[in-house]
Amino acid sequence: RLHAIDVTSSSFRLMWPKLLSQETGYYTLEYASTADLARKRTQQVSGAHTSLVLSDLAPETTYEVALIPESNVHYFPPQTTRVTTLAEEISPVQVLISESGPRSFHVSWAPLPDSVLSYEVLYGPLPGNSVKVLQVDGRHNSTMVEHLAPNTTYLVTVTAIYRSGKEKSLSAKACTQEGE
Repeated sequence: RLHAIDVTSSSFRLMWPKLLSQETGYYTLEYASTADLARKRTQQVSGAHTSLVLSDLAPETTYEVALIPESNVHYFPPQTTRVTTLAEEISPVQVLISESGPRSFHVSWAPLPDSVLSYEVLYGPLPGNSVKVLQVDGRHNSTMVEHLAPNTTYLVTVTAIYRSGKEKSLSAKACTQEGE
């Protein structure tokens, strides 16, 4: 039976029983997301193979996969399966505040997935509701927050904005030092 292992947000490995050999034929593999079956992708695989990794897939998407043994000896019915990719990485998973001074502090975060387009760093004094926003390119994982009030606690929220449009956030508290 055709089945998938090692499923991630953008790939999975298909495994199937040995039906053919190099000499007796090849496999045609067809796959498409169930939301868009018309955009089918096709791949040919040597008869010697019993597994294949499909990559560059969309996260949180169900794929319809068909493995068609093309044998010159026997007829084998196509094997089909459905595989759903995982959601994207939850990010950021840690926010670190460092280099805290009276009027500034440094914010950094991890990890740095490729699927993030940009980060938004929101910060505002506690208690209070005046919030400022810094935009940070998705390739960077830190920024300096400046022009702050001394001896004040700030709530800092880092939001990862994914290419898919999804957003994931994590917050931390930061305190500025007392002024001179």
